[in-house]
Amino acid sequence: MSDARLKREDAGGNEGHTLAESGRPVKRAKVTSENTPETPNRVPEEDDEDEDMPTALVALKESLIFHQINRAVLDFDFEKVCSVSLSNVNIYGCLVCGKYFQGRGRKSYAYSHSIHEDHHVFINLETTKVYVLPDGYPVSDPSLEDISYVLAPTFTRSSVATLSSPAHLTKPSYDLASKAYLPGYVGLNDIKRNDHMNVIIHSLLHIPPLRDFLLLSNFRGKESELLKRFAGLAKKVWNPRLFKSQVSPHEFLQEVNRASAGKFRLEEQGDPVEFLGWLLNRLHKDLGGTRKKNSSIIFSTFQGELRVENQQVLVRPDAGENEKPRFDIDRDIKVSESPFLFLAVDLPPPPLFQDAVEKNIIPQVSIHSVLAKYDGQTTQESLGQLRRFKCKRLPQYIILHFKRFTKNAFVEEKNPTIVNFPLRGLDFKAYVNAPPLGLSTLYDLIVNVTHESVAGTTRDKENTVWKAHLRAAGGGGEGEKWFMIQDLIVEETRKEMIFLGETVLQIWERRAHDVKGNGETPKPMDVDKQK
Repeated sequence: MSDARLKREDAGGNEGHTLAESGRPVKRAKVTSENTPETPNRVPEEDDEDEDMPTALVALKESLIFHQINRAVLDFDFEKVCSVSLSNVNIYGCLVCGKYFQGRGRKSYAYSHSIHEDHHVFINLETTKVYVLPDGYPVSDPSLEDISYVLAPTFTRSSVATLSSPAHLTKPSYDLASKAYLPGYVGLNDIKRNDHMNVIIHSLLHIPPLRDFLLLSNFRGKESELLKRFAGLAKKVWNPRLFKSQVSPHEFLQEVNRASAGKFRLEEQGDPVEFLGWLLNRLHKDLGGTRKKNSSIIFSTFQGELRVENQQVLVRPDAGENEKPRFDIDRDIKVSESPFLFLAVDLPPPPLFQDAVEKNIIPQVSIHSVLAKYDGQTTQESLGQLRRFKCKRLPQYIILHFKRFTKNAFVEEKNPTIVNFPLRGLDFKAYVNAPPLGLSTLYDLIVNVTHESVAGTTRDKENTVWKAHLRAAGGGGEGEKWFMIQDLIVEETRKEMIFLGETVLQIWERRAHDVKGNGETPKPMDVDKQK
């Protein structure tokens, strides 16, 4: 090699160039150190020789960083608090290990975690924006959209329109493990002893008007935290893009504990009907509802009106020993009207004395015989008052509570009587004064909640089980499907099995038709009007 050639190489090397075999200089890639003040996503100057290189380096660096993301460990169902400070302000989730940290500044816990653990991708749990730390710059990449959607699912009117149709059953989704699941019919984690609340959550989230209102909501203002978390839980249950085919209600139930001042707790078994009554009234209040009918989605869906007749009991001298007191038409009868969210139904007491054969026979009763309480003729005596009940107005969805548990001074007892009922076409005509023109009195079952326990035990024991039977996608016809959900267990069940359980709670849906009876379905309440 000539001396002139060597001189050219030395000069080229000092200038940051090398010589190719042809002798032409080739530009070397410029490497930016993380310790320099220069950031990878800076905007090059117009006269910068390496104008395209920073963008390429950023893309290369981000692709390497994104390989750290582990979707299998991401779980956004739990309360969003920092794992170090336990604060719930400005929380970021590490997309590498799944832990929550506060802030992203130089003195924040997320910043320290990114340096010490070499984890660099974080998502803001409120805005769903993704940042690279410790550099601190935001990134927007289509490959991260699935994570943002799991954190904050969104729905449109067209996407919720098919949830109550048979077409929904033909569109299963798949989680990260390629396990098929049906959105809406997913298991809820039993964290400690919250199974009695899980069945109520499932029951309410399968009532179409309430479900659609929650899925289409966008609570970003001064709405209560309970309402926000319940809507968030609804969106997760119906999310078609879950990473795992189950959902934990932990975040919602933690707020329930706070809002109820500890009345409903994760670690204590309780009464689902009591929880349902509290939750409906609390949601109605948080939605700005008043005592007026249709003042919230809760009242427009579940509230009916009851006519109550009262008369004081008078003992007649000519009455026999076994004669029951009855209304005296010659005396004044006090009439009042009272709104209701569910109807309590009394079960006949089981026989006290049974022979060897009758011990193996479970008492049964027809649903019409127990609903006779609301026919306006059957009388009930309580605290020296005679009462008769009849519905003045039936709601779109009727909640029936079968009073299966009774308490005395010593123990709580459960009535094992089985209630026989139809799945479709239960007629409430005999229990309402005069149904408005164009509204059907026929109702179809949509939710059935049952209780199971070992003989001699009731709700306060560990070996008690609450199950919810849910009618799938509107039902109807021979192909009607039902699902049984018990915490994380989700199974399709035969219709014949629904009647065998000890029913505690039912929700019935009114058959929709107009004056002509052409089967038109009423339009769901507008979300904007509710807000």
